[in-house]
Amino acid sequence: MDATLEQMVDPTLAEMGKNLNEAMRMLEDSQRKEEENVKKYARKDIPGPLQGSGQDMVSILQLVQNLMHGEEEEESSQAYRLQNVGEQGHMALLGHSLAAYISVLDKERLRKLTTRILSDTTLWLCRLFRYENGSAYYHEDDREGLLKICRLVIHTCYEDYTVEGFNVLCTKQPVIYISSAARTGLGQALCNQLGLPLSCMCHVPCNTMFGSQHQMDVALLDRLIKDDVECGKLPLLLVANAGTPGAGHTDKLGRLKELCEQYKMWLHVEGVNLATLALGYVSSSVLAATKCDSMTLTLGSWLGLPAVPAVTLYRHEDPSLSLAAGLTSSQPVEKLRALPLWLSLQYLGHDGIVERIKHASQLSQRLLENLKNLDFIKTSVEDELSSPVVVFKFFQKHLNRDQTPRAAQTSAIQHRVISNEGHIYDTFNQWLGEQLAQLVPASGIDVVELEDEGTCVRFSPLMTSAVLGTEIQDVDQLVDCLKMKIPVLTSTLQLREEFEQEVRRTVGLLYIEDLSWPGLGIVRYNYHSDGKNDDNQEKELEKINTELLKKLNELESDLTFSLGPEFGGQKNCIYIGMVTEDLDVLELVETIAATGREIEENSRLLENMTEVVRKGIQEAQLQLQKANEERLLEEGLLRQIPVVGSVLNWFSPFQASPKGRTFNLTAGSLESTESTYVSKAQGTGTTPPPTPTSSLTKQRHSGQKIFKRGLRNSDAFNETSSVGHCDDLEKLAQSPATLSPGQEQRPLETLKTELPKEVLQATNKDTEDIQSSKSPNDCTNVEQGNQR
Repeated sequence: MDATLEQMVDPTLAEMGKNLNEAMRMLEDSQRKEEENVKKYARKDIPGPLQGSGQDMVSILQLVQNLMHGEEEEESSQAYRLQNVGEQGHMALLGHSLAAYISVLDKERLRKLTTRILSDTTLWLCRLFRYENGSAYYHEDDREGLLKICRLVIHTCYEDYTVEGFNVLCTKQPVIYISSAARTGLGQALCNQLGLPLSCMCHVPCNTMFGSQHQMDVALLDRLIKDDVECGKLPLLLVANAGTPGAGHTDKLGRLKELCEQYKMWLHVEGVNLATLALGYVSSSVLAATKCDSMTLTLGSWLGLPAVPAVTLYRHEDPSLSLAAGLTSSQPVEKLRALPLWLSLQYLGHDGIVERIKHASQLSQRLLENLKNLDFIKTSVEDELSSPVVVFKFFQKHLNRDQTPRAAQTSAIQHRVISNEGHIYDTFNQWLGEQLAQLVPASGIDVVELEDEGTCVRFSPLMTSAVLGTEIQDVDQLVDCLKMKIPVLTSTLQLREEFEQEVRRTVGLLYIEDLSWPGLGIVRYNYHSDGKNDDNQEKELEKINTELLKKLNELESDLTFSLGPEFGGQKNCIYIGMVTEDLDVLELVETIAATGREIEENSRLLENMTEVVRKGIQEAQLQLQKANEERLLEEGLLRQIPVVGSVLNWFSPFQASPKGRTFNLTAGSLESTESTYVSKAQGTGTTPPPTPTSSLTKQRHSGQKIFKRGLRNSDAFNETSSVGHCDDLEKLAQSPATLSPGQEQRPLETLKTELPKEVLQATNKDTEDIQSSKSPNDCTNVEQGNQR
């Protein structure tokens, strides 16, 4: 069989033959061994990847690759991150593999190797970051180091804690002080892990009058500690920041250290600015962190090392308490956590480590220098000479107010705009940050919420540049994009108020206020209902605004019209995005109103036609019934008997002119068809006026953008154009009730075939009633009359 397959010309058929042969062999083997392996194949709940004897290495790696990249292989952002792992990242990944291999060594070799790796890494980190005589704890979660430090302090301050546990804490409640600018949820996470009530966590406010508004208020902290001591509580630990998570500001670590020594408290420092301790020049505010009791370093993000642990450096004299708190371990495998960092530090060397941190600082300075030359950009940095984190926002000191004579009538709107400026700027800066992150993904730009400044854009290259590979040209591109967005922001902000005023003045439009929408504004076309219930009115409103949005998007303009955000937006509204300074707001509002009015009138015309046709059919039904009764009286009773009537009609035919009905759409009335049968032609009339269209559509030339101030023709557009459609409808209603040939005096059945679908659906039932009201002999009489 195999030789035959090899001789096949088509390789596909050969492959199919091999697969079939293999499948048959497997079926025969399973049938032969069914009785011997009943227990082996009894379980049928084994997942697919685990069934059988396992998979080969290539298949497993292919599965991992598919899971990493997903179905879309063109995901540029993910590919960009993978490209910047670098050789130093490969060393960190190699460390994890070596750790698994080293763990199978004999105990003595493993103990010696792990001790060497741990001691070397700890010594190197203490020398690099100027932290002398320190110990190190390596952990995966960056909060775990602070958690272990808290346990160490509890063991130190409460001597009987190991024996009596939480009962000791009841005598003096411990208090942990943390800045209000710290990471969100840090205090609650510590209390949950330590088993302490939330009352043990004290949040210290930041400065409000003097100094940075992101620094801890030292004087207020002093008063809080005194109050807690007087209440019988025990001040335990203070968590300070060398680079707050939001703005990157550093607390006054020198004064905080003195305060902790006064009350015998432990001082722990964390933050991104600790990375600058490895540089040759360090600011005095950050250099004070070397005197603290412990600090947490996140080297993975600073140096671009994937999957390396965070490190908490600390000083403590009692190793037994460190062991009890979990900062040290007697298990050699636990010490292997430092192996990836041990390999990466040796690969980078001192110059490589300093170069990466210095490069991130240079990126911050480059951006800060460019931001100083931009109008409407407000920066929030602690030190303009050396600030690793740059926070900025779009801000316009004074909004452009309406200087027209109508400004006195809009004072209420202006007052509301002034009071909502903070929310508006938050929305605009949120949009600005998202746009910059999308246009320059290598910059690592993100949006941050600050307590005083509100929504801001943050650039923190120490946390992102090593991973994303950010370069100087990326910062320059970021500045260029920012220069392009600032005019759009200023123009939109200035025209928002004018747009609101024009919409409120325009009949038929409703202005929707939504401070979370980054754009010109939100408008809704109001549908004028005629006694309709709420459900029908809501459906009609949705239909009109949806059609209006479609019409606006078909216009040749630079504006973006949408239904708003997917979640949390207003229903049945039109959201208008960012605009430029040459936007003609008046033309935009008039176009929206005219287009919406045209859609509404077309909808009303269809509804009126449906109602008129329905009433006409009902009237025709009554007239036909009356005509049948009159015919019965004229023909007599004998002619109504089926057999006798036929014989009587044969000998003495009854002559009667056919009486039909025709429906005049223009007049909305029923008319007789006698004149049609006499003249053998339908009547003549005037041609109805064409369906009116918006006058703005007629103004535009080929390839010309609308809603531009310089391109608008003031003579071509006036106030009568907005109501021109209503005038056309009035002329239509007052026109003579005669139509041109081919449009009037048609029998009712012929007219039905030319009516719109909606009208036919609404009148099918009434038409059936008319047909059912006719006499059974009507068709016979008409046929006999035609034959005669």
